[in-house]
Amino acid sequence: MRWKVHGERPLHEYPWVNLWLADVERPDGQRDEYYVVKLRDLAVAAVVNDRREVLMMWRHRFVTDVWAWELPMGLVEDGETPAEAAAREVLEETGWRPGPLTPLIYSEPANGITDSRHHVFRAAGAAYEGPPTEPNESDRVEWIPLADVRGMIARREIVSGATLVGLLQLLLDEAPG
Repeated sequence: MRWKVHGERPLHEYPWVNLWLADVERPDGQRDEYYVVKLRDLAVAAVVNDRREVLMMWRHRFVTDVWAWELPMGLVEDGETPAEAAAREVLEETGWRPGPLTPLIYSEPANGITDSRHHVFRAAGAAYEGPPTEPNESDRVEWIPLADVRGMIARREIVSGATLVGLLQLLLDEAPG
């Protein structure tokens, strides 16, 4: 069953988020207007060192008024690949330059309302270059043992969807097969 799009138009356009109105026909023939949030792609990096620790940031999200741990992440800029964006974000937000990035997992977190695409990468290690250049991103940056991640998720110390997807894939990759 496929929905048919008869047209769409922007309602509000901003540099990082856009609200569109789509004229859609559902499989049952009913035609209706549907709001769509259009976003640029998101790049996320799970940097893991040789001690099985993952590089994370403790930060506040004002929208939900929650403090939690997150992986470094950010929007893919024009002319940038998702991998380049992930590496840039790690360096800007943490001060660590990640090793080579490889794709870890891809997700579309809310594809019933947004076209947001999340590209999550894994890096084996990183080299410290200095303090983060993005001072508004987090209160602190730490290497968190992967063995602690499940408990942190259970205690809601990790709640970001992109972070959860990346960390859960890391844990699956390490699980006995």
